[in-house]
Amino acid sequence: MFDAIAPRYDVMNKAMTFGLDSYWRRRALGLARLRPGGRVLDLACGTGDFARLLAGRPMSPIGLDYSAGMLAAAQAGSAPLCQADAARLPFADGTFDGVVSGFALRNFSDLEATFAELGRILRPGGRVALLDVAEPRLPVVRQLHGLWFNTVVPRLGVFSSDPQAYGYLPRSVAYLPAPRELLELLERAGITSTRHHLLSAGVVQVLTGTRR
Repeated sequence: MFDAIAPRYDVMNKAMTFGLDSYWRRRALGLARLRPGGRVLDLACGTGDFARLLAGRPMSPIGLDYSAGMLAAAQAGSAPLCQADAARLPFADGTFDGVVSGFALRNFSDLEATFAELGRILRPGGRVALLDVAEPRLPVVRQLHGLWFNTVVPRLGVFSSDPQAYGYLPRSVAYLPAPRELLELLERAGITSTRHHLLSAGVVQVLTGTRR
């Protein structure tokens, strides 16, 4: 599915989020508090949004995705890219100073194994910042968000390479565990000082933490 939608993925993201997706990524990087000059993994990098932002800072990013189509469409600046499974990362222990990810958590089939890998590849003191969608808490915002995300977004899919994908993407929110469970999974992976941040009236969330 992601191979099919890769050519128009960036255009559709801008349409679905009114261009806020770039703002949310910048906010997530601010919350990450990454060490300047550190090596950072852009996990499930897609077309390379985080990797591009990191390459423009004093960082050394690497983009990784399971989808060959996404990697082929990626424009990640100078960042190297690799194809691999997030639950079996091809890196040695303690390779990275940070890990960031954008809108991918609900697509991992085994979050516990993925988080365990993050704990393994991070150096002590390394930081994570995981950005994804959320369910707004305010009733009015939740209703408006639900109308847009569950009704309008699937109809926008007719302009994509795979219209059915944009029916799946809103439904995939159901695969996300509750915030408390996500933080507990991170803690079990050796990532402590975890925090759950809500942005833009709660339509997106960022999970942060530090490798102990």
